[in-house]
Order: sequence, then C-alpha cells, then structure tokens
Amino acid sequence: MKRIILSIWAMALLLSARADEGMWIPSLIGKNYDEMVRMGLKLSKEDLYSINQASLKDAIVQFGGGCTAEMISSKGLLLTNHHCGYGQIAGLSTVEANYLDNGFWAKSMAEELPAPGLSVIFLQRVEDVTKEVMDFVGNAKGEEYNKKFGEIAKKIEERASKKGKLVATVREYFNGNQILLLTYKRYTDVRLVGTPPKSLGKFGGDTDNWMWPRHTADFAMFRVYAGADNEPAAYDANNKPYKPKKHLPISIKGVKEGDFAMIFGYPGRTNRYEVATGIDLALTEVNPSIVNIREKRLAIMRKHMDANKAVYLNYTSSYASIANYWKYFIGQTEQLKRLKVVEKKQKQEANFTNWARENNRPYTNVISDYNTAYEGYAPYAKHSIYYSEAFRAPALTRLAAGMESLAKAMERGATSNKDTLEKYTKPIKAGRRALMKGYDQAMDQELFAEMTKMYYNDVPKAQQPGIYQEVIFKKFGKNEDKAFADYAAHVYKNTFLLDSNKFNAFLDKPTLKQLNSDPATQHAFSFVRNYEQNYAPKVEAFSYQKKELAKQYVKGQMEWKKNRLFYPDANSTMRITYGQVLGYAPQDGVHYDYYTTLDGFMAKYKKGDHEFDAPQELLDLYKNKDYGRYADKNGKLRTGFITNNDITGGNSGSSVINGRGELVGLAFDGNWEAMSGDIAFDKKYKRTIAVDARFILFLVEKLGGAKNLIREMDIVE
Repeated sequence: MKRIILSIWAMALLLSARADEGMWIPSLIGKNYDEMVRMGLKLSKEDLYSINQASLKDAIVQFGGGCTAEMISSKGLLLTNHHCGYGQIAGLSTVEANYLDNGFWAKSMAEELPAPGLSVIFLQRVEDVTKEVMDFVGNAKGEEYNKKFGEIAKKIEERASKKGKLVATVREYFNGNQILLLTYKRYTDVRLVGTPPKSLGKFGGDTDNWMWPRHTADFAMFRVYAGADNEPAAYDANNKPYKPKKHLPISIKGVKEGDFAMIFGYPGRTNRYEVATGIDLALTEVNPSIVNIREKRLAIMRKHMDANKAVYLNYTSSYASIANYWKYFIGQTEQLKRLKVVEKKQKQEANFTNWARENNRPYTNVISDYNTAYEGYAPYAKHSIYYSEAFRAPALTRLAAGMESLAKAMERGATSNKDTLEKYTKPIKAGRRALMKGYDQAMDQELFAEMTKMYYNDVPKAQQPGIYQEVIFKKFGKNEDKAFADYAAHVYKNTFLLDSNKFNAFLDKPTLKQLNSDPATQHAFSFVRNYEQNYAPKVEAFSYQKKELAKQYVKGQMEWKKNRLFYPDANSTMRITYGQVLGYAPQDGVHYDYYTTLDGFMAKYKKGDHEFDAPQELLDLYKNKDYGRYADKNGKLRTGFITNNDITGGNSGSSVINGRGELVGLAFDGNWEAMSGDIAFDKKYKRTIAVDARFILFLVEKLGGAKNLIREMDIVE
C-alpha cells in the first residue's frame, strides 16, 4: 500500500513539474490568483499589489536600471546579486583597498560606502492609458506613430510626475495593443554595505555561468538613504536610512521539492511573439556574429587584465557583462535548434493564417508580410551587428564617433556663438570623461586593430566604408595582419582625442580642418556616415514595419485564442511569476536534484584557480562544520536551489518568495537547457537558479562577521 501511495505522489509531482509560463503584471494578477492559491500562496491579492496599503510591490526595486533588489529590513537594507553590484564594487575598489577580491562588510552605518551614480526606483502605481494614447495617435504608423506617441507620452508623464517628484513613464505592452503609465520614486543615495569576495560572488566564473548544479554566493547588500522626510535626496552625510513601506522577512526553514515559489522583479526583454523567419535569422546570422565578435573582445581584454591589476579592476565589470551574453547567445542558439523552435513556429503560423482566412479576419497576410520584411532586412543584419558590436567596441572609436554631431553642426554654421557651441561640446566633454576613466590605451589599440580587421573580413565588401581602400590598404599595405596593426598604431599615436590638453584646446576653438584631418575622426566618420546614409534607413524602415506587424500579430492571436490567458513580453517593468521548487532531468539517464550544498562547492574548489578558488576562512568553516542555525536537518549547508519560475535578464537579484511572503532565496541565473526562454519558453526544462537564503546569512554572519546586519533583519526560524 505504501508503494502505491508513493507512486501516486510521484506521478502527481511529475505531472506538475512543468514550468509556469508567464511574466504577469502585478496590478492585473487577479486573473491568476486562484491558481497561485491552489499551488500554495497564503497571501491576499492586496498583499501582492496595492496602492492603498503596503504590499509586496513596495519591497521590490529596480536596481541600477538593469537588475532587481529587495528591501530586507526596516532601515533600508537592500539585497541584490553580486553581479548586479559588480560595477559599483569594482569602482569603489583600488589595488590597495580591493573590496572586489577581498570582500567588504560594514560593521556600522558609518562604514558604509557611497556608490556614486547608483539609484533604485520604487513602483508607486500602474494606470491604463491606452484610450488616451490611441485617441491621440489615431491611425499613424512608422515614424509618424513614434512622433505622436512621444508627444502624448510626454504630456501624460509630465502630468503624472507631480512637478518632478515622481518618475513617470508610459510603456507599451502586448506589442503596442495596451499602454500603461507607471510612476516611481527614485532614490539616488545608495551605499555599499557588504559583499563576499569575488571568489564566492562569482564562484564558477564563465565555466558555471548558465549552468546547474551551481554553488555561487551571488549576493551583495546595499542601503538606501533618504532625506529627513524619508523622501529622495541627493547624497548627504546627514541623510537617514530609508524606511520602506514594506520589507521582506527572511525564512531559514528552507525549501523542499514541490513548494510554492513566487518571484517579483524587473525582467528586461523577451521576444516570445517573434515569428519563425526572425528566429531563423537569429540562428544563422545575428547570434553567430555576436558570439564571434565578443569572443575576440574577451580574449584581448583578458590578456591585458591578467597583466595588470589596475587594468583588471577598471575593466572587470565590462568584461563580466560582455562574457555573460557571449555565453548566453551560444546557449540560446543551441537550445533553439535542439527544441526545433523554427519548425514549431512555422506550424503555429500556418494554423493562425488558416484561421484568419477561414474566419475572414484581417490577419491573413500578416505572416507573409513578416517574411517579406525579413527578406528585405536579412542582407544588412550582419552589418548592423558588426557596426554596434565591433566598430563601437574600442573607446576611441566611440569618442571619435561622438564628434560627428559637432562636425555636422559646424558644416551648417550652427556653432557661430559661444552658447550654441557649448550645446555640442558639453556632452562631448562629459562623454570623454566617462570613457577615459580607467582607460588602458594598449588594450584599446589592440581592440581597434582586431575589430577593424573583423569588420573587413566578415561584413560584405560592397557594404564597407571607404576608409579600407582609401587609407588603410593604400597607406599601410595589403598584408592584412600587419596593415591593421600598423594602422591602429598610427591612429593612436597621432589623434588629438587622447591628449587632454589638445582635446580641450580644440573644443575651445574647434575647426573643421583639424576635426576632419584627425586619423581617429577620419576613421569613425567613414564608418558612421557609410552606415547612417546607406544602411540605417533600411534598418529603421524594417523596424517600423516589424513593429506594426507585431502589433497586428499579437492582436490576432488574442482573437484566435480567446480562452487563453495572455501575458505581455518583458519590457523592464515589474512582473510577478509563480511556480514550484523542482529538480529536473536534462537528458536521458540524468536527474538533477533541486538543491546543492557546500559539500558540492568544496568538490569544485581548486586552490588558486581564477574561477573555483575560495577564501581560507570558508575552508575552515567547512572543515569544522560551523554552520550555526543555517544547516539543514541533515547537518548540511545548502548553497542553492532551483524553481520552475519564468525569468529572464533583469530578474537578477529578484527575491524568491514562499507562500507566506517570506524570502527564501535570491534568483541569479537560468539553466543551460532552457536558454531559448527569451524567444520560446520551454515548460519541461525551464529553471530559475537561486542562492539559498541560509547560505547568504551564513556568509554574512560567519564569514563576514557582520552580526549587526543579522540583528537588523527579520529572520524566521
């Protein structure tokens, strides 16, 4: 009898082990609420999202514009991923005070470090403004639509911002079929509180990235500060810790397979309504181009970073960002092919077209029009990628390209007085300051040579700028390897853009002669003008056409599948997803448990390795099994777990919340087998990888010695 009961339980678990697809708008979550309760949610709808009382939405912030974080104390303490705070941690580090490599823990608020340029936003409310926008825009399309949409959006945002007290933004959902107004409060005084050393926060490096099983301590802590009235205020030593409307208690009870799991966050971008032709182009042209370019960029950066610790600190954040999506596009391509997504989309599109034709709906030609649009764009797709990823990779070319607006203004006589001249020179000066911070010329010069070479070898010759034949090969010979290196050396030696005195003197009294004769601007202008005059119009026309077709396609699908509950693509606004804690079987004969432990961490440990090293203090804690109250019932310290929640980039740092509204983990990655997820969600394999809350608190208390932070949090035993 016991065996039969267990078999029934196993079957039920197997049947439910399918990821719940959907990144739902919190204010509209009522449509999903009953299903969430069935799965284990104990909270009310108002507990999730409310504008009248404190709710979970008030504990969640967008962190730095590209990640998520959450409030975990009544004193503004904020938890996010180590890789989300990586740039700030590296920026605050020096060779002498290397917080990135060595870790940092503030034992009092006075020790917390201001993080310049970092901000967080709290969502205040969401309102539907579809009718107001559509009434104003009417039947406009393409460039005219963008212009009118911008006008009405600006009017609505100005009205909602309450004279600048709030940040208001009008965003499109369902590919433009629904328009929402979102208002936020932005706090700009954010300070670093604690971070584990890089060896833990990035444990596994590029090897383990996007992989399960995982053992990375991918977390960091910051604090939000406010003025005396708890409102946003510029940094001031007298500011007070922000008092949030809501903060999350942290559970150390742990999770078990089948437990309800919910994630609030700010997922960046998905493209799940993309058509087969677009996916096929990504597989054959776009993704391979990005991978090839980034692979070369990373090799060059790694060479120079390994040779100089200061260069490493200055470029490590940029390197990590480039590497993350280098591997992402490899995985996405592999999984889209493995899952035969193009073929499945083609079948779905054929069924949609048949439905439209049989029911006399105005969508019969949508797919054929899509295919025609992509056919026209395909010859320029690779060029577009190489322009953004290769040409613009070196800092010098970005700086030089930024001078083109000044050149145009001077050509039409728009810089005749001091005020109009400053309008153009001021942003150029600011841009140069940002680009030159921690600048390494040797690395940039090698990058310049190799990217120029790759552009020549890979972009169709008929689409290339004149600089190759008119300057590079004419003056530096036909031997490609030598020509590009010699050309780069010439450019970097003779440009005035890298000499601060010459640069500032030029901007005080700019002349077209000097600007057009500089080798760096000659190079950049050749690329920029070739692309903007000959190819940008084609890319823009395609984008307008695709936007209108996407709007029609989504609208048509919602008519076709009237009983289906649709969700909009992610667009960097707050979403909620729900699912369960679940292991999975990635292939025949292989099963992955839903959690990992410090034992597995130590099995990967390699002394001195740049990806799998660990501090001696952790080795000692492991040897003594000194886990305190954070061990599980078997005396093990769990490091991570997985759920079948639907997430993407931007969800990094999102809290994994149990049915009682308690934080049990911190989302930081997706799994290799489901990297098709931004385009095609896979119900069988999709997993979210999270740091276990107990591992986080163990490291804060035992490794960091920051008991002050432990006392500050509401920890549920």
